[in-house]
Amino acid sequence: MTKYSHQPLEFQGLSTVPIEARGGKVRHEHMAVPHMAGSGLNAWLDRLPKLLAADSLRGVVAALEQARVRERGILWGIGGHVIKCGLAPVFIDLMDRGFVSGIVMNGAASIHDFEIGIAGCTSEEVEDVLPDGRFGSAEETGREMNLAIRAAAEQGIGMGEALGAHLEHIVKSQYADACLLYQAWKRSIPVTVHVAVGTDTPHTHPAADGAAIGAATHHDFRLFCSLVRTLNDGGAYLNIGSAVVLPEVFLKAVSVVRNLGYPLGEFTTANFDFLQHYRPRVNVVSRPHAQRGGQGYAITGHHEIMIPLLAALLIEKQS
Repeated sequence: MTKYSHQPLEFQGLSTVPIEARGGKVRHEHMAVPHMAGSGLNAWLDRLPKLLAADSLRGVVAALEQARVRERGILWGIGGHVIKCGLAPVFIDLMDRGFVSGIVMNGAASIHDFEIGIAGCTSEEVEDVLPDGRFGSAEETGREMNLAIRAAAEQGIGMGEALGAHLEHIVKSQYADACLLYQAWKRSIPVTVHVAVGTDTPHTHPAADGAAIGAATHHDFRLFCSLVRTLNDGGAYLNIGSAVVLPEVFLKAVSVVRNLGYPLGEFTTANFDFLQHYRPRVNVVSRPHAQRGGQGYAITGHHEIMIPLLAALLIEKQS
């Protein structure tokens, strides 16, 4: 005998409905089709389930291909980990295939890429060097990046362009093919670099000049606003591996462009990351499309797998 005052409900009077009348969000036609050896990536993409992230991946691929064909802007925002994953050659190849009209970096991405160009290596074991304060103290990185940034302020150009121009003189030939800043500069593809003072190791170097850093990155913000105009009616912006800085910069650029009276709607955004953070979700995937149309996608996965896969799908669509 139970001690509880409440008794279990009896279900005899519960109403039911026929399953055909109820329907369902997942249907037979949405099912995956098993892969067949030798059928290729296009078939692989088509055989994925017609659901969720698989539909999102198809949507991103289609949007980028259409943007290329229609000569709309395709802007790639990349965080530092994307460069550390070894993906610069993938982006460089996409440049030559017409899938890149601009590169948007946070400070970390520019540092790692710059170091690859001048030394063929990057990324420290922070736990090994932080205890005695050696973290971020590489002489060549701090000296050469700050030289370029000072030149940017003096010449009235942005940080991204100045870093590429400086690399023209100091990049090591054996590493040049994997240096995104340098290869974009050679192709006259704009690179903008967006930093917050104190977030990046060159800011601790004796050669750092706060006024020059501010002028160079502010120039790049204004240049980025100009690039964002090219997204209107069919362009695409992808945020890859930046959880805070680039999503915030992108949202402000969208507002600036519209505030100045330029049309900006019906474009595609996508966030690729191994975690879906708040700011990319709202500032990249959602808010830019409010009352202006277009589509935002969020795709979760490791950069070193997802970005080469995306690039391969784009290449196959061209073939």
